[in-house]
Amino acid sequence: MFSKLPQRLTAPLGLLSDSEKLAFRSQSGGLQKLAAVRNIPETDNYWNQYVVLFDSASEVFSLITSNDIRRALQDAPENVATLIRVMCSRLFNLISDHTFPAPTSASVSALATSFIKAGTGTAERNTTKEVLNCLRVLQRVLPVVFEVEGGEPGSFEVDVFWKKEEMDDTEAHPAQSETPQFVIEDEEESEDEAKSSALPSSTSPNPKPKKQLPSLGERLFSSIVDLLFCCGFTLPMQIQKDHYKINYVIWEKGIGSMVDPGPNHHYDNNKTEVLRLLLVLLSRQIYVSASSLFSRPSMYTLHLVQKLPRRDVLTILCSLLNTAMNSPQAQPITINSMAGKLPYNHLVFKGEDPRVNLIAICFEVLVVLLDFQSGSARDVVVGSNEQQTSAPTTRTNAFRYFLMKLHRTQDFQFVLSGILGIMEQEVMNMNNILPGARKSTPYIAENIVFFWKMIELNKRFRAYVLDSDQGMDLIAYLLCYKMEIKDKPQQHGICRALSYIVQTLSAEPAFGQRLTYPIKASLPSKFPASGTAADFLINTIYSIVATTSGQLNSLYPALIIALSNCAPYFKNLSITSSTRLVQLFTSFSNPLFLLSDEGHPRLLFFMLEMFNSIILHRLSDNPNLIHGILAAHKTFEDLGTFTLARGLREIRRVQLAREDQAQDLSLDDKRKSRRVSKEEHAPEEKKNLLNKEDGNDNDEVSAVAHMHHSDTDLGTTTTTEPIVSPSEPIPTDRTSEKAKGKMKQRRSSSSLDAGSLERIAATGIGRNGFVPTPEWVASWQQGLPLDTVMLMISELLPKVQEMQNSQKASSASTILDFLGSVTLVDALPPVPPLSPRRFVWSDASIVWLTSLIWGEIFVRGMTPLGVWNSTNIRLFYVKHSQNQQRQITETVSSVVGGLLGRTNSDTTVSRARA
Repeated sequence: MFSKLPQRLTAPLGLLSDSEKLAFRSQSGGLQKLAAVRNIPETDNYWNQYVVLFDSASEVFSLITSNDIRRALQDAPENVATLIRVMCSRLFNLISDHTFPAPTSASVSALATSFIKAGTGTAERNTTKEVLNCLRVLQRVLPVVFEVEGGEPGSFEVDVFWKKEEMDDTEAHPAQSETPQFVIEDEEESEDEAKSSALPSSTSPNPKPKKQLPSLGERLFSSIVDLLFCCGFTLPMQIQKDHYKINYVIWEKGIGSMVDPGPNHHYDNNKTEVLRLLLVLLSRQIYVSASSLFSRPSMYTLHLVQKLPRRDVLTILCSLLNTAMNSPQAQPITINSMAGKLPYNHLVFKGEDPRVNLIAICFEVLVVLLDFQSGSARDVVVGSNEQQTSAPTTRTNAFRYFLMKLHRTQDFQFVLSGILGIMEQEVMNMNNILPGARKSTPYIAENIVFFWKMIELNKRFRAYVLDSDQGMDLIAYLLCYKMEIKDKPQQHGICRALSYIVQTLSAEPAFGQRLTYPIKASLPSKFPASGTAADFLINTIYSIVATTSGQLNSLYPALIIALSNCAPYFKNLSITSSTRLVQLFTSFSNPLFLLSDEGHPRLLFFMLEMFNSIILHRLSDNPNLIHGILAAHKTFEDLGTFTLARGLREIRRVQLAREDQAQDLSLDDKRKSRRVSKEEHAPEEKKNLLNKEDGNDNDEVSAVAHMHHSDTDLGTTTTTEPIVSPSEPIPTDRTSEKAKGKMKQRRSSSSLDAGSLERIAATGIGRNGFVPTPEWVASWQQGLPLDTVMLMISELLPKVQEMQNSQKASSASTILDFLGSVTLVDALPPVPPLSPRRFVWSDASIVWLTSLIWGEIFVRGMTPLGVWNSTNIRLFYVKHSQNQQRQITETVSSVVGGLLGRTNSDTTVSRARA
C-alpha cells in the first residue's frame, strides 16, 4: 500500500534533498559551469537551478562562495552578467505573475495536498520561494561585482545595470493605477515643490526624448519597492484592493499613519530579505576609498535618494522609521518572547528572532539613507556670513529632506519614545546581578546614529527633546552607555559619536537650563546620579577622561567643549564635581601631558574658558568650585610664566623623584626585613616613631608622583574627596627640612643646559614624532585666557587666607557663605555674550561617520550569512582578532554548547575607520 508513496519529497515541502544541493557544487552542470563554459545563453535551462534549488538564504551563501563568483568574473564575465540579468528578469516576471505570492502552507489540508501532489509527481510551483531565491542570489553576487569593479563603476557594471535600450515605436507599459494612501503635511514646503508634488503622478511629464526603456538598475529598484509593499508577501492579504496586490501603505502605526495594517509578523522574514538586497545595492560605496567618497558617489544610492517618486520615498521612510521606533513596545506573547525574559536565554536559544532582524535592518537602511551626502547629494549651503548653514532638498536627498520637515508634536513624541525605550532597555541590561545575563541590543549603535541625524537635520525635534522631561533622561542613558563601552576598543567609534552628540546638545540654551534639575531616570547602581544633571555630566566626563589612560584623547576636546558650553548655567555644583573640575585642570596642566601632543594645550584653553564663564556668570552660585580654584592658585600662576625649559625641568624632576621613590621602597624592604625581629619586642612608642620617620621621607616623592599620574589615577573610584576642604587653610610651603635637603640635591642634578633640554624634548616627550619647541610653547601660552581667573584669585585669595588665619571665621560654613555672597563686578571685565562652540560638519567628519555606519553594518552582516565577507573593503580597514580574556558568558556558552553539541566562535572584529 506504500508503493505509490514517493521515495523522496520534492518541491511541495520546499525541502530538496541534500544530494541535489551538494551536486550543484560538485557536478559540471552546476556551479562549475558558470566559470568553465563561456557564453551560456539566457534561455538555457541551466539558470533554473538558481531559482528553485535553495530553501534558505544560508544555503545560497554556503553553496555559492565569493571565490566562485570572483573566478567566474575572471574566466567568463559574460556568464555573471547573464546570471544577474536572468535573476532580475525572473524577479520582474514573478512579481506580475498571478500565482505570486504563493499561499502559505500553514494548514493541515495544505500540507496533505502537498503530499498528494508529491506522490503523483506533479510538483506545485512555489513562486514565493523563487522570488526569494532571486533576491538571495543577487545578494551573493553583487558584493563581489562591486569589489572587482573598484572605486569607479567600470564597463561591466554600467553595461549590466545602467545601460538603457531604445524603443522602436512601442509604448511603455502603463503603471498600475493607484491612489495615494496617505499624505504627510508639510507646512514649510516651497511653492514650486508644493505645486509639483500636488500634481498627480499620471499627469507629470516623463521626458523620454529618445524613447528609452528604463535601465536594469532602475527596474530592479522599482521591483524592490513593489516587493516591500506586496500583499501576501510583505503585507497582510486583508488589505489588498481588488486584484492590485501592490499597495503602498505604511507597515506599522506611527508617523504618517494612524491605522495599523494588522498583524504581519509572518512576513518579517520576507521584509528582511528584500531590505537585505536593498542594503547590498547601497553598499556600493564601501568599495570606494575614503578619499574618493565624494567624487565617486554610488549610482545606486543616488537613484534611490533622488529619482524615487515622492510617494515611494515617504512610504519607505515612514515604514522603516515606524518599524524601528515600535521596537521597544510589547510584542505578542510567544514562547520566544517568554524565553527572552530568562537569564542567559541568548546562550540557550541559538535561533535568531525574525522581528529583531527586521528592526536591525530597518535601522541600517534608514541611517545609510539619512547619512548619504556624496556627489550631487551634498546638502545645499543657504544663508550668508555667520548665518550660513547647509540643508538638504528634494533634489539632493529626499530622505534627509522629508525627515527635516517633520513638525507634528505627536510625531516627535513617537520618535523620542522609541529612541528612549531602546536606550532604556540597553542601560537596564547593564544593571543585571548576573554578568552577561542579557544580550546587548544589536541595533543600539544605529539607534544612536539615528538620534544624531534627527537632532542634526530637524531643529524642531532638537528643541522638543531639550524642552521635554524625557530629554535629560535620554542624555543620561547615552552617557551611561558611553561609560559602559569606553574600555572596548571596537566601540570607540560609537564613543566618539556620543561625544559629538553631547557637544551638539550642549550648544543649546535649553540644554543648559535643564542642568539645574536632578536626573529622574533609573540608572544602574554603578553610575550614581546624585545631585543635579550638571553634577552627573561633570562626573561622567571626568570618569571618561581619568579612566581611559589617554586611549580616547581624540574625544577629550568635544567633552571639554561641552563643559565649556554649559558653564554659564552651572549652579550650586557639589564638592565632588567642583573637585573633579579642578583635578581635570591640574591634569591638563601637567608639563608631561602638555608637551606630549600638539593638540593638548587646547584642552587647557577650553578648561580656562569654562572657569571664566563660571566666574563671570555664576560666581556666587558656585562657592565650592571657587574655593577649589583658590586652593589650586599655584597651578594657574605657573601657567602664566610657563616655558619649554621650565616644563622639561619639571618633567626631569618628576623622573628623578620616581627613581628616588623606587630606591626608597627597596631600602625600606631591606630595612624592614632586618628589624622584623626587633620590632616584635619593641615598645609601641618606638614603632610609631620609626613609621613616622619613614613616612616623612616619602612625603615629597608621593606628592610629585600623585601629580604626575593624576590624569590616570583620579578616576579609579566613583567618589572623591575635595582637594582642600573649605575649613582647611590654603596650602603653603610646609616641606620638612629633610625633604628640602632632597629637593636641593635634585635641583643641582636637574640643572640642565640648552643642549640637554633639546635632547630631552626630542626623546620620549612628544608622541608620534612630535617635538615641542620654544616657539610652539610661546604660541599657545601667550593666548591662554588667564586674566579673568587671575583677577578673581588676586581679589579673593588674600581675603580667604585672612579668614582662615582668624580663629573666629575659620569654619567651612563661614568661608562658603562669604564666597556665596561675593561680587566682583568692579574688578572683573564686562560679561561677554554667550558664544557656544557648536559641532561643525566637515568632509573628514562625514567620511568618518559613513565608515562608522558601514563598519557596524559589516560586522553585523558577518553572521550568519557573511554578506560582505571575503571582499576587499576600501572605505575602512577590517582587523580580525581573537578574544584573549574569557568572560563568564563564554563559560556558560561553552557548557550549554557542550550539552547541545554546539560550538561558539570567539572571533571579534575591530574596525579602523578612515
